Amino acid sequence: MLLEKITFAGWANCLRFANEHAEVIVTTDVGPRILSYRPLTGRNMLYNYPEQMGGMGESKWMNRGGHRLWIAPEDSELTYALDNLPYPYQVTGENSVKLTSPGNSRWKIRKDIEVELAREDGGVRLVHTLTNETTAPQRLSAWALSVMAPGGISIIPQPPLGEHPCDLLPNRNFVLWPYNDMSDPRFCQGRHFVTLRQDATGVPFKYGCLHNGRWAAYLLGNQLFVKTIAFQTGANYPDMGCNYESFTDSDMIELESLGPLVSVEPGASVSHTESWQIFGELQVPAYSDSPAFAEWLAPYLPA
Repeated sequence: MLLEKITFAGWANCLRFANEHAEVIVTTDVGPRILSYRPLTGRNMLYNYPEQMGGMGESKWMNRGGHRLWIAPEDSELTYALDNLPYPYQVTGENSVKLTSPGNSRWKIRKDIEVELAREDGGVRLVHTLTNETTAPQRLSAWALSVMAPGGISIIPQPPLGEHPCDLLPNRNFVLWPYNDMSDPRFCQGRHFVTLRQDATGVPFKYGCLHNGRWAAYLLGNQLFVKTIAFQTGANYPDMGCNYESFTDSDMIELESLGPLVSVEPGASVSHTESWQIFGELQVPAYSDSPAFAEWLAPYLPA
């Protein structure tokens, strides 16, 4: 296991974790932000906006790309609170670090991301924590967004097909945003999977759902990124009940998971955990919504 301080993407204060399977790079100059996750011999699966790399102290919020922690439901002020300055971090082990972004002077919601690279493989465990440092309860959800490199396809599973008249109650929901054109060919609800494809000519499109299938995947060339998503039965989730959302435009695509929407008392915290896996140099069949593709994908998914 290797943890070292490096310069990356124009920032001098970055931390690199690596083992024989994968590499993770975070910056401590802005954020907290994870900039890169890749197989050791492969490409970065996260997208970084080239024109925003190396910047600091801007007067407006910058997307930058990578992976970040946000606050849901989306709000033009609270969610977009500035994260453009250096922040403290704590190395918690040879393969883990805790990144801390103090709340700004108005909102005072502290954001922590603890990042741990597994010793035995290239997996990453991320614990996202929001802490209420105000003097009043705050109703919020921890929202983890991974901005993925362009040109791939996001995949989540459909639940098993039921039968009529045995199965009388609904078992899924899909939430759509006002700018969606539902004839958009990038979005597909198939029998086995729901997919959203990134296209350089594409306009913004977003969907969300209450997702108890546990995983979302992103297939890009011969590499596969798998995100394990938490689900709590009976929990109240934001955005009409979504614990998973995906957004795309002409630059990138996001795989987003959300924790329950809860009231956080002053001084209290709420946490939301994701696990990542990455696989490279795969023999990837052409994507199809078929049992054959599902069989190929199965060994790479969480048990």
